[in-house]
Amino acid sequence: MVFTAGMIGWNAQEEFESDDLVDQIRQTLINTIAILAEAGANPEHIVRMTWYITDRDDYLARQKEIGTAWKETMGRQFPCMACVQVVALMEIRAKIEIETIAVIPAG
Repeated sequence: MVFTAGMIGWNAQEEFESDDLVDQIRQTLINTIAILAEAGANPEHIVRMTWYITDRDDYLARQKEIGTAWKETMGRQFPCMACVQVVALMEIRAKIEIETIAVIPAG
């Protein structure tokens, strides 16, 4: 099993390239995939994700764009997910944080 801590939408140098929610979602998913790859996991191994967002209305208004970002990064993998609006995240510019659990098959 692989558990990721909360991943956010900054790059490998821990710098935000955008304050846009969809851009940060895309980068957060890219970051998640990179961490999973280090453990030998791929997107198809993800069994659960928890998304923490700071703006529910922006999230709901941009579902189509978020879906496009998802397909570009995760493909056709659809793990169990929960999404929760929070007042703020620890990194001031972060709009999303995602925790992930993946299960790598034995053998």
